[in-house]
Amino acid sequence: MSNELKQKDITDSVMGRLTELKAEGLELPSNYSPQNALKSAYFALQKVKTNKNDGNKPALEVASLSSVANALLDMVIQGLSPAKTQCYFICRKDYSTNQFEIDLNRSYFGTQAVIKRLKNVDDIWAEVVHEGDKFEIESKNGRLIVKEFEPSFANLDNPIIGTYAVVKMADGEMIYTVMTKKQIDQSWSHAKTNKVQKEFPEEMAKRTVINRAAKNIINTSGDSDLLVESINDTTSNEYENSRDERKDVTPAEPTKIDSILAPETEEESIDDNSREEVPANAE
Repeated sequence: MSNELKQKDITDSVMGRLTELKAEGLELPSNYSPQNALKSAYFALQKVKTNKNDGNKPALEVASLSSVANALLDMVIQGLSPAKTQCYFICRKDYSTNQFEIDLNRSYFGTQAVIKRLKNVDDIWAEVVHEGDKFEIESKNGRLIVKEFEPSFANLDNPIIGTYAVVKMADGEMIYTVMTKKQIDQSWSHAKTNKVQKEFPEEMAKRTVINRAAKNIINTSGDSDLLVESINDTTSNEYENSRDERKDVTPAEPTKIDSILAPETEEESIDDNSREEVPANAE
């Protein structure tokens, strides 16, 4: 199958499934264009390749069609776009099926955008604490809060010692989450790759603490189960254990599109070993 036909089949499948999900109650951001996001995604996917040990093969030529379609479906359900550096794609080997697959990962900006979509959230942000910064926490009404944070330009190149996230709820309540560098490293030790963490440590530290801060808010929100499941699925893509406790929501009906795509031929899969290759410009 040519790349043009493959792209059309997958895009048609994603848009068809998206239409069904919207009829079931899924709401997309008013200024979001799924069609434009899908075009941007295919441009990004064309740059994704397998590991050098596997010949730097284009991911679109070796990855299963269903994994590409489901990564794109998760992207549009969450209202994300690669053009805004909100998400990126990686190619990995699924050893249970012996196939290459495409996973969607969110950037710090993408996680911010997704959490802001939740009805009970007004804003969410994170800050990185460097060695030498003044940082104090305290307890207020039994809850941890950041009492003082005084960063310094002179400390920006110093080692990271921690990070914190603030979730401003719709009712004005501020919820703080704090992580030490040891806790951040512990979280990263379970990731499928450490390449992005090494290249963009500040943005990845922010994303890590935001994911932790948002976890309870996501799974206790009154938002669509379809959106919540998609958020959790993308978060779990980053970790070795895909059955991680992050994935708590399971709608009664399947949201994926495995059954829409025609079965792949042997020529559309590949059999050798591979490790995921993360785009160098990922944030």
